[in-house]
Amino acid sequence: MRPTVRRATVAVAVSTTIAGLAVAAATSAAAAPGRSGDAPHGGAPVDVQLLALNDFHGALEPPSGSGGQIRTGTNPDGTPVSVPAGGSAHLATQLAQLAEQQEEDNTITVAAGDLIGASPLLSAAFHDEPTIEALGLAGLDYASVGNHEFDEGTDELLRIQDGGCHPVDGCADGTPYAGADFRYLSANAFWTGTGEPLLDPYAVHEVDGVEIGFIGMTLEGTADIVAQQGIAGLDFADEVETADRYAAELQAQGVEAIVVLLHEGGAQTGENAWDVDGCNGLTGPIVDIATGMSDAIDVVVSGHTHQAYTCRIDSKLVTSASSNGRLVTDIDLRVNRQTGDVVQATADNTVVTRDLAADPAQTELIARYRTALGPIANEVVGQATADITRTADDTGETPLGDLIADAQLADTRDERAVAAFMNPGGVRADLGAGDITYEEAFTVQPFANTLVTLDLTGAQLDCLLEQQYVVGRVLQPSATVRYTVSPGAPAGTAADPCSGQRVGGLAIEGTAVDPAAVYRVTVNGFLADGGDGFTVLREGANRVATSIDLDAFVAYLGANSPVAPPATDRITAG
Repeated sequence: MRPTVRRATVAVAVSTTIAGLAVAAATSAAAAPGRSGDAPHGGAPVDVQLLALNDFHGALEPPSGSGGQIRTGTNPDGTPVSVPAGGSAHLATQLAQLAEQQEEDNTITVAAGDLIGASPLLSAAFHDEPTIEALGLAGLDYASVGNHEFDEGTDELLRIQDGGCHPVDGCADGTPYAGADFRYLSANAFWTGTGEPLLDPYAVHEVDGVEIGFIGMTLEGTADIVAQQGIAGLDFADEVETADRYAAELQAQGVEAIVVLLHEGGAQTGENAWDVDGCNGLTGPIVDIATGMSDAIDVVVSGHTHQAYTCRIDSKLVTSASSNGRLVTDIDLRVNRQTGDVVQATADNTVVTRDLAADPAQTELIARYRTALGPIANEVVGQATADITRTADDTGETPLGDLIADAQLADTRDERAVAAFMNPGGVRADLGAGDITYEEAFTVQPFANTLVTLDLTGAQLDCLLEQQYVVGRVLQPSATVRYTVSPGAPAGTAADPCSGQRVGGLAIEGTAVDPAAVYRVTVNGFLADGGDGFTVLREGANRVATSIDLDAFVAYLGANSPVAPPATDRITAG
């Protein structure tokens, strides 16, 4: 049964900034671990358990590689100790075991975004319906949207919530899709024309006579990291302003226990940054956001950075549970029955180990979708002579990023392309040596971006490369591109990226780039729309959209196998 949702009675403010907000957060504000809570005061308390996760990314089967490991300690020689973790069958069992520690009606299961999107083929081939079904079976009640919930656009997100077969692919597994058994919340994603939120901004859940309010949000910067056509007509409001607005509305309704589910986060620093229950030198946007939020907010369940921590920031309990279902945050609240206030809040991150019994319902679901997926997943599309990884050298160049750029250039030579660039965030997994299956290629490039070939002048191309050092992301170049970067030279600014002086010696196909000449350049559609902050690409003229990036990659692997890891010599340090 779906949880009851109390809808907001007013629209989200269209303003996306807070004039004059003083932000004074420091890392030291997050120094105290989140297990310490205020002592309970008057009234008969109600104990409420929150079970929280984030950034599941459709990881129904136990993830391989580092994405399926959690560090738990350090060997005497200083090497890390890690254990295999994750997989929905083990996650469901862990959630059930933790819930058994409380009265059944006193447990609420929540998530902080990116449950879908950037998913393995088993989920993505069915537009992530398997993941939504699995999380419903596991007992999820509420989730905030994250940036990846918008990967296929707002209409698709609404379908995922409400049900119905895909408008193009239909009911891909042959059965109707009923929608989510949990409720997505999206307080700060709103229609610019009306100011109305895309989805319910909050929900109120009653537990043993007390009410808990849940406000769900994605990061304000979502528009910068998703394809623009999917969010046309939407805007994303400031996290602090939005949380405070709805916290005040909840309090006006008599709800004093307030939890924010926020798809934005931070990371621990230092030698103990691996401690899943630590709060060692926490940095990142979550520190300023949590500090800036009203003290009416008791708990912030965060995400986005794929990190683990339990912290106390400015009287708020702030948590994150890594990614891929490898951890569950067990949050215990004590609520004063008379006032409705949270008087104590503690948290522990629990590792979802794979020695847990596999949940039968999850096992059946995975087997059912494996059968529906058919033999395409195991089709061999190429071979690699050695591991081809996303490991960057000192300039930020990676072998796998270079290989993908080469594939995109090869696919668009008919469009007169002379260079291609790949965003590093779009490369989601390494390739192992030996046979490469379609599923492995898909895991590397799961977004189904269309390739776009466009005209840039030499001056614009130079500006694009300078913009890398403004946005903090190094584009992966095709083999036709060579340039030198001087890390100590002045960088451009957000307002004027072209003023940077870090890039020199830019050449394409062995010839120095002429600032006045025009060059045909291929990027994916996400970048072409200015994604990851590369606004220079929006200026590209004579755009032609061609293949899907994965199709180009698979075709390249088939035509050039066995492929070797490209040498990362396209960018050199000056």
